[in-house]
Amino acid sequence: QVQLVESGGGLVQPGGSLRLSCAASGSISSINNMDWYRQAQGKERELVAHITSGGITNYADSVKGRFTISRDNAKKTLYLQMNSLRPEDTAVYYCSAQIREIRATLWGTYWGKGTLVTVSS
Repeated sequence: QVQLVESGGGLVQPGGSLRLSCAASGSISSINNMDWYRQAQGKERELVAHITSGGITNYADSVKGRFTISRDNAKKTLYLQMNSLRPEDTAVYYCSAQIREIRATLWGTYWGKGTLVTVSS
């Protein structure tokens, strides 16, 4: 059974920083692309940042220059460094990953349960 568990959310003042982590565990053979999404109250879930297995990254325009996605393949962990946070960054942040389980031939998309980030003074 594969699990993704996010951590690092919390309350931060505008202009502050947070670092989110997402640890993958279970019967994992390979991890391909990994993503951070967020969903603010009353809004649709949106892609925040994307990273390939080779480290190529893409960002939503709203977070470019402020957020940095990275991964540690040996630890099967995804990170999101968030700087210069704004109230509009308030949301539940989810990680997602394309994973192939041991003895499986197909890739599946897995999701964590999310971690809440609140930016407020």
